Amino acid sequence: MVGGKPKIARKAHELGLNVVYIQNPDEYERAHWPYVDQALLVDYADTERILPLVRSLHQTFPFQAVISLWELGLLPAAKIDDELGLGGNSLETVEMLLDKSRMRRRLNALGVSPVAAEVGRTEDDLRAFIKANGVPVMVKPIDEAGSIGIFAVRDESDVAPVVERFHALGEQLDAKDLAGDLDRFLMEEYLDGPEISVETLSFDGRHILVATTDKVSTGTGFIETGHSQPSRHPEPLLREAEKLVAEFLDAVGLRHGPAHTEVKLTSRGPAIIESHNRVGGDRINDLTEIAYGVDMERYALAAPFGLLEPLHRSPAPVAGSAIRFLTPPPGRVTEVTGVEELADDPALYDLVVSVRPGDEIPPLSWNDSRVGHVIARGETADEAIANCERLLAAVRIHVEPVT
Repeated sequence: MVGGKPKIARKAHELGLNVVYIQNPDEYERAHWPYVDQALLVDYADTERILPLVRSLHQTFPFQAVISLWELGLLPAAKIDDELGLGGNSLETVEMLLDKSRMRRRLNALGVSPVAAEVGRTEDDLRAFIKANGVPVMVKPIDEAGSIGIFAVRDESDVAPVVERFHALGEQLDAKDLAGDLDRFLMEEYLDGPEISVETLSFDGRHILVATTDKVSTGTGFIETGHSQPSRHPEPLLREAEKLVAEFLDAVGLRHGPAHTEVKLTSRGPAIIESHNRVGGDRINDLTEIAYGVDMERYALAAPFGLLEPLHRSPAPVAGSAIRFLTPPPGRVTEVTGVEELADDPALYDLVVSVRPGDEIPPLSWNDSRVGHVIARGETADEAIANCERLLAAVRIHVEPVT
């Protein structure tokens, strides 16, 4: 297992698996200890360094599978799998999903959800792309997630500021939280319409739709402020999106495990935005457990060993689920109220507030700048959303301006 939080190691342990855990030294916590048989504490992004270590460890403690459900662990896990020949998803597939430009080239070559896209570095590159494709245009990192560094260019006046802001990200973010460098960006034609994600599990190339997730975003459309399941969009449109996702997964060669694929429901029909060979972030696995009764993380861990019966058809929804994120205005926190009063609310599944009095809240810039969330359930998605928004409104984070 490469990277990830203690709960993933716990689930593996509960399945009866012996866990060899590769983690950055400063991220290995006491909470991991009960569930880990062997720990290799090393910067796992440095694959040239870890591959010889893993080969040596494999000789005395043989592995049967290499798994990561953590964004930054996907590529190291794929390289280890490739090195040891353990039969997971191909390195080419994982690299393609992590490199949005390669993914676009593959899709465009096959005519699957074609979208105009090119890689650029400079203002001139962006102006040339706009000249060929018009505005608006999206600019985003080639290999990041979590809504980091996504910008819209709506007219010529946006070109210089967007390029400047994009290149400044490398100095603003911790390098260990990034999948790659930020010297290049991907330019794509703008896709209109609402966004959903399609959650799937693949069993030796057989793709099973598990859930469809509606997304709520900020006014800019790039920072996710909520999700809910099951999707409330019309069934015929969802079936079209699901068919496209299966075609997409075949096109990139995904054969095993989970995928979280983002789709825009455009005026021309569904279009692929991007995908990841992991379970969706933002507690989407919890939403899926509530709404569909399926723990995708457990399936991802159990499937290589035959410990759970593979799914043969899509599960029917059994409830509604929703998450909404706390996004107070920037400033210094003076008080947090309302949390204790919600503890016994039957609709509440989880409540997290990650700030306390004295903390400073920066302007909302990407997903990691949110400061907590509420997860709620209901008999339907509508009821879960109403419950979630009611609970969210009861939590008050009071802030004062920072001078």
